[in-house]
Amino acid sequence: MTRPTLSRCPRPATVTVSAQDEHGHVRAVEIADEHPLTLYLDRREVVTLMTLGAAPEELALGYLRNQRLLGSVSEVAAIQVDWSVSAVAVTSRSLADRGVPLWSDEAAATSLARRTVTSGCGQGTLFGDLLESLAPPALPAEARLSEATLMRVLDEARRHDSIYKQAGAVHGCALCTNTPGEAGRILRYVEDVGRHNAVDAIAGWMWLEDIAGTDKIFYTTGRLTSEMVIKCAQIGVPFLVSRSGLTRMGHTLAEDLGLTLIGRCQGRHYLLFTGAQRFDRLEPAAPA
Repeated sequence: MTRPTLSRCPRPATVTVSAQDEHGHVRAVEIADEHPLTLYLDRREVVTLMTLGAAPEELALGYLRNQRLLGSVSEVAAIQVDWSVSAVAVTSRSLADRGVPLWSDEAAATSLARRTVTSGCGQGTLFGDLLESLAPPALPAEARLSEATLMRVLDEARRHDSIYKQAGAVHGCALCTNTPGEAGRILRYVEDVGRHNAVDAIAGWMWLEDIAGTDKIFYTTGRLTSEMVIKCAQIGVPFLVSRSGLTRMGHTLAEDLGLTLIGRCQGRHYLLFTGAQRFDRLEPAAPA
């Protein structure tokens, strides 16, 4: 696979401000630093995302992947971020090699006109025919999730050094292994002002590193809405875990797609909502 050229321009995730506590004492406090980032594909404006800017190149690529505006990472020649103008420019190989944009004017107008604002923390989503064309991940017959692995995922996520512990006001997402010997280990952890940005950044990273999702687990601190289920299905991850709850449409889609959805995870407590046929519980301890 030919990798695109990346600018690698992350921003600091937090900034220090002053605040008064309940006693009137002034304290230095870390807060999340949010920035607008306008995404251009072959010089055409696609969307403006509000982001921490921790992984802007991966966020741009993952957004284009999950909105079906790109079919493969091999179509991308370069991803360049310029924070002085709050923009990320994605250049296709078509434009770089032949001077021809990936979209014709008519195709661009059609794709970008179908914009729906969803429950994704204010993010604009280009649904189009996304829902109708969505297919279940091609899972191997032996794909299963054990309760022991689930507990390791929750423990690793809880222990992970995060922006949330410093500043709050962010969501985190993690891609974890589900292979023998290392099941539950975090491969990639991303935080952003919205969970959708975080899952898009992970999707972009998976494309860049040519990583499949069928033997992975996806963890998020945010709720599992229909859009989160759609995005995880598109990257081929069969197991979705959240410390928060879920929506009815997210539940319905997960059932239709055969995904295992686990929510309200706190400590050793959880609720298994869908996909119980792929979940192996620990045997209860025998009485002494």
